[in-house]
Amino acid sequence: MSKTNNKTNYGVEDIRTLEGIEAIRLRPGMYIGSTGPAGVKQITLEIISNAVDEYLNGYCTSCTVVIGEDNNVDIIDNGRGIPFGLAEDGSETLVNVFTKLHTGAKFDSDGKTGYNTSGGMNGVGAKATNALSFFFNVASVRDGKRCIAHFEKGELKGKVITEKWPTTNEYQHGTRIQFLPDEEIFKEGIELDYNDLRKTLQELAYLSPGLVFHFTYKNKPTEDITSQNGILDYIKDLNSKKNVLTSTFYAENIENRIGVKIAMEYNDSYIDTYKLYTNSIPNTGGTHLTGFRTALTQQINEYARANGLLKEKDTNITGEELKEGLTLILSFIMPDPVFSGQTKDILSSSEARTAVQRLTAKELANWFNSNPKDAKAIIDKALLARAAREKAKKAKETVRKADVKKRAVMPGTLADASSKNRQECEVFIVEGKSAAGSTKEARNRTTQAVFPVRGKILNVLKADLHKAMQNAEIDGMINAFGLEVKDGKVVVDESKLRYGKIVITADADVDGSHIRALFLTFIWKFAPELIEKGYIYAAVPPLYKITQGTKIQYLKDDAALEQFRKTTKRSFDLGRMKGLGEMDPSEMAETVMNPETRTLKQITMDNAEETAKMFLNLMGESTAPRKKFISENADKANIDV
Repeated sequence: MSKTNNKTNYGVEDIRTLEGIEAIRLRPGMYIGSTGPAGVKQITLEIISNAVDEYLNGYCTSCTVVIGEDNNVDIIDNGRGIPFGLAEDGSETLVNVFTKLHTGAKFDSDGKTGYNTSGGMNGVGAKATNALSFFFNVASVRDGKRCIAHFEKGELKGKVITEKWPTTNEYQHGTRIQFLPDEEIFKEGIELDYNDLRKTLQELAYLSPGLVFHFTYKNKPTEDITSQNGILDYIKDLNSKKNVLTSTFYAENIENRIGVKIAMEYNDSYIDTYKLYTNSIPNTGGTHLTGFRTALTQQINEYARANGLLKEKDTNITGEELKEGLTLILSFIMPDPVFSGQTKDILSSSEARTAVQRLTAKELANWFNSNPKDAKAIIDKALLARAAREKAKKAKETVRKADVKKRAVMPGTLADASSKNRQECEVFIVEGKSAAGSTKEARNRTTQAVFPVRGKILNVLKADLHKAMQNAEIDGMINAFGLEVKDGKVVVDESKLRYGKIVITADADVDGSHIRALFLTFIWKFAPELIEKGYIYAAVPPLYKITQGTKIQYLKDDAALEQFRKTTKRSFDLGRMKGLGEMDPSEMAETVMNPETRTLKQITMDNAEETAKMFLNLMGESTAPRKKFISENADKANIDV
């Protein structure tokens, strides 16, 4: 055995204990989930949620949110103000609130502060915002005094100032927090998306009827965002462009500080839309939804049996069959909820399931009995979903029995990647023989696959899964991607997916946009998990090619061209890029295929309802929404002449 010891030392001196701000800055993802744009939004919502908590406890009616030109954030509420003064150990309470983990009023167990039904991060949220900000200023007003503290990257700078507050001032209580997200942490950028933030504020307004958000985004005029009817306004907004089949079911109940508000409608679409909240924090799923689904399934079956709408030989309607066309808003409150992660995506408190089920079952039974037309509409919709699933299942079984040569188990047009590490592989969906040919030549055969499609694929908004699978391109993509069809549904099993990225590659013109929309409609309707989990991308080919001597540079759009013209002093030749089918392999490699030089846009579903509205308007059967969209957006179109 060799006596050479080249191993690294590992001893007591290598063990570190991270506390407070240092821990958050070193591992920010553990506290806010992401250091991308979602993380910037999260640290902003942590401050806004404090104002909502004050509203929930009857102390706040106004919250001002201002996003400055340099992306600084200014949030003011007229709640009670954050307590300040010396703690038992002589430290300043206001500083502790923003620097010491698990310090706050959200651990109260008897409800006297109200914060045990709050939506913050249980003594972590505001500290995460402070820790991950370049600067963070707080001013709290209460009891005739104002206390001010200034922080930089989570560390207190200067002295805490406490001063008398004039009784003549309009605001006698409340909190103001100003901060700038730290670009060292958020390397993808610190700009908050206007549309996304506005939608979130509108959601919070629906959940907090009477609370007014005064929202100013950079140079845009100030907007007052509020709702008087709460989630009843919300559900009307969600279904405003859909054909609604039922009246609105609304119920609210609270027992022993556990409460639920529910609004439900059915429409004639094939999708289900859920907006779930726990203590005003949005969730993607959880035990509260399980409780509601159980109550709905039980009560609809009891009603259907009692009224002869299900025959004795018929099996019970399932929760899966009740999903199609369902729009549900569920706002749940409880002390000390338990979530599956720090960002509270999924509620895991076991008592939530039994509480929601019990609190809503009676209300659903009464509503069905009082609204027989609505109950029958829901039952008919569920039975139609059952028939469609059975039809699709039979179609899939027929396909499986077909001759292997006639079936696209692995489509013959697919030029696959050779790597066994499928997560590193990516597939490019390309329309047209010419573009497919260049893409195949330009690709890295180890990790890049090419799947050519012939023309525009089927518009699946007008088709169920059975009809969609009769389209060769769609059936081929289902198999190529590693998707499965079970019980009439497309199943996304990440362990069986054949690619880590699925890239739609189309020209930057009207036809290309249509092809992208058709592809994304297919994914959105039948396999939305691929979007939600970050597998779907769109290639962004450049619009311009700049040549300066032997140097070639590609520019993605008009804005990039304008910026280039401002900064260059040398003469150059400007060429407008051709379509993908006219690119040679070297151009295709540099602008579309090479990870070092290409631009890909990840397709997300931060707001599935807005995505649904867009697809239904542009790809649905009704022409009126399309005409309205075209008339409102014609001035934004890029027209090739």
